[in-house]
Amino acid sequence: MDNLTHSLVCWALGEAGLKGKSRKGLAALVLGANMPDLDVFFGHSCWVPLATHRGFTHSLVGGMVVMPPLLFALLWLLDRWQVRRGTTFRSGLELRPGWLLALCFIGALTHPLLDWQTSYAIQLFSPFSDHWFHAESLFIIDVWLWCVLGTGIFLSRRRAGRGENRQAPARAALVLGLVYILGNQLLTYSAKEALRTNPPYPRPEILFAQFEPVRFWERGLVWREEGRIGFARWSPFFPLEQVAAPAADNMEDPAVRRALDATPQIRRFIRWSVMPMAQVTRAGCVARVELNDARFASIRVPWRGDGNPFRHVVQVATGEAGCR
Repeated sequence: MDNLTHSLVCWALGEAGLKGKSRKGLAALVLGANMPDLDVFFGHSCWVPLATHRGFTHSLVGGMVVMPPLLFALLWLLDRWQVRRGTTFRSGLELRPGWLLALCFIGALTHPLLDWQTSYAIQLFSPFSDHWFHAESLFIIDVWLWCVLGTGIFLSRRRAGRGENRQAPARAALVLGLVYILGNQLLTYSAKEALRTNPPYPRPEILFAQFEPVRFWERGLVWREEGRIGFARWSPFFPLEQVAAPAADNMEDPAVRRALDATPQIRRFIRWSVMPMAQVTRAGCVARVELNDARFASIRVPWRGDGNPFRHVVQVATGEAGCR
């Protein structure tokens, strides 16, 4: 999920009553919700689990055991420094170390739980396992969740200004957001079952149900079976339809195998990619290899020159007879 969604969830939790448990309670929730994304600054780390986005910092060990105490220590030190300077705190709350630590853990817990809901997936048991977990119940930038949580926060703060009970709107928004996620889970399950149970569709080795932006009721299905990638579309309002005939992923092509170790960027991509696929174009002794992840092969970003942020292109020697 995007960092705005992570922040809104914990802001709503704070308005629902948690931020009153300790001074700096809201900071603990919101910062805890965003700390796991620090891994974007360690892409060149020599330790692979840390260099993998949504790896170690999003796992049970890194994200939910190691990082919350570090955040607690930083907030506690900041508070001690402010107290020594004679700072006046507008909240009027005391700093309660036990509650502050608990809020750091709660904020950190929300991050992998939300990222788990996307098809981008997380390595929940890193560094002990590089298996990816995904629930596919939210789009990575979900405007509907923004609207629900933002409205709840706005109404809670407006009520507080009037001296009324501020917690009810935020709590209602959190409940509605949870119902929305569970409903999307049901739609994702229905889409996958439609693929598995309707001939001539296959029984895939791995299957993802991609979200459509805004149209949360539709799913773009992508799967792999026996070295081939297939695409289909599903909605409760129209039957399952295949977008194109399954195509070879080409990952066993000798030129592709050579390309996988061609650059540091491609090595990082392969560590992350769950459904890699390749297109190979040969011209004499040179092969042009275009790598992508099947989950995001259709993504287009207008401000990028190549249009797709997950696309990697490299040229390698074919290794054929007569070529150096």
